[in-house]
Amino acid sequence: MAKNDSEMGINTLLAHSGNNPHDYFGFVNPPVVHASTVLYPNAATMAARSQKYTYGTRGTPTTDALAHAIDALEGSAGTIVVPSGLAAVTVPLLAFLSAGDHVLIVDSVYHPTRNFADTMLKRLGVEVEYYDPHAGAGIAALIKSSTRVVFTESPASNTFEVQDIPAIAKAAHAAGAIIMMDNTWATPLYFRPLDHGVDISIHAATKYPAGHSDVLLGTVSANKACWKQLCETFYTMGCCAGPDDVYQVLRGLRTMGVRLDHHQRSALAIAGWLEGQPGVARVLHPALPSHPDHALWKRDFCGSSGIFSIVLKGGGQKQQHAFLDALRIFGLGYSWGGYESLAVPVFLGDRVVAKGPYDGPLIRLQIGLEDVEDLKADLARGLAAADGS
Repeated sequence: MAKNDSEMGINTLLAHSGNNPHDYFGFVNPPVVHASTVLYPNAATMAARSQKYTYGTRGTPTTDALAHAIDALEGSAGTIVVPSGLAAVTVPLLAFLSAGDHVLIVDSVYHPTRNFADTMLKRLGVEVEYYDPHAGAGIAALIKSSTRVVFTESPASNTFEVQDIPAIAKAAHAAGAIIMMDNTWATPLYFRPLDHGVDISIHAATKYPAGHSDVLLGTVSANKACWKQLCETFYTMGCCAGPDDVYQVLRGLRTMGVRLDHHQRSALAIAGWLEGQPGVARVLHPALPSHPDHALWKRDFCGSSGIFSIVLKGGGQKQQHAFLDALRIFGLGYSWGGYESLAVPVFLGDRVVAKGPYDGPLIRLQIGLEDVEDLKADLARGLAAADGS
């Protein structure tokens, strides 16, 4: 497990971080506080805002419990909780970019991040440039005097390239830029971005922290240097998350360690099996020794999650759709990190440099908590259907 500041094991930390039951009459879980107005005892306190809670958008005991738990995992100075994983991407970008600035974004980024950059950021006067996920220290050649942010995601969405985050962070900091990382794949259990030079760590808590495909939430954690600016932007934008969703994610967080371990073991078993199946050209899973970035993954990460992609051996969309339509256990749906297995077609047509080549169509698999042998049988059905299409 990734290093943390506590001497406790990670599952102990997950079980007990975020709140003290004795602050709430001994109840194990924190209260779910539904709040907009917060009353002040007198006018002087109101004028000075000299009490812990001032208004619902600025935090409650519920949001604080989750934020403090995430800080304990991330080693961060502070965490904001926002309504979705996409909001966890957009808020820090808006916090640190202005008209005339230049941002470098990894070309293999989560598509909604790209869409936000290509629409909102460009409309606001930010110059957007995409870079190869294998740039590493070479990213220094792309950094301009106006570069304010380098946005990373490792492993990459859909194609799972591993970035050399410490080298990129070193180059970014040398030029006065900050580095952000979408770390949803690994969670802070298997990679702690701030320990590797990242300034802002982003998570779609919709995924593994929530774990049950029924909640949308995002978290953004910052180091001490970036926390104030991130927090002030969050307050200014007013995009706070609802207390019931926050509570559900905190509840899911308690079991994330054991769930993630199961996802990891099942995904590795299935990924290794798929490498030997006819009809599969490649398995894109960085924890496999066959992956070209395996050594880099092994250097920086201490675990892997349940999502990876496969490349079919030849064919096109017809074979891709035949594979997907033959599945009975794997659902066809977006997101991941829940208890159920999912499969989606991968589209790379929007990329600039990280396009492949690949031998055939790509399919992304989320390995859930089902029995491995049942999932293998389902995937075998898909492969047979693709072969016969």
